[in-house]
Amino acid sequence: MDPLVLYRILQVRNAVFVVEQVAAYDDIDGRDAEFGAELMWAEEDGEILATLRILQETDAIRIGRVVTAAAARGRGIGADLMRRAVQRCVEVRPDEPILLDAQSHLVDWYARFGFVVEGEPFVEDEIPHRRMRRPAA
Repeated sequence: MDPLVLYRILQVRNAVFVVEQVAAYDDIDGRDAEFGAELMWAEEDGEILATLRILQETDAIRIGRVVTAAAARGRGIGADLMRRAVQRCVEVRPDEPILLDAQSHLVDWYARFGFVVEGEPFVEDEIPHRRMRRPAA
């Protein structure tokens, strides 16, 4: 991956998660560099519009760090990227569920892609979340 692309991905994640949502947390957690991790993104004229990551877990595959830049919201870019990510997860591990931890206000958005809530609500970085699962294909 071009280091400039990685820099721009981290820039968008920081702008939304740390600055906009006022959640001081360690975004550079080492998981982006794990074996099998994949970063996906949408860009336009060199600007990152949306991004997410796919992580390999023991009995599942996980989508995380799903983010759309403020200026790109409402254009369907995040939804297109999410559809591609689900398709990629199914290609890589068709017999495994896909997991994600959704900010609570986005549960209905993730449900559009086949995810269902499981377990109890929890708070991460002072933001309410719900664990969600998409059953194996």
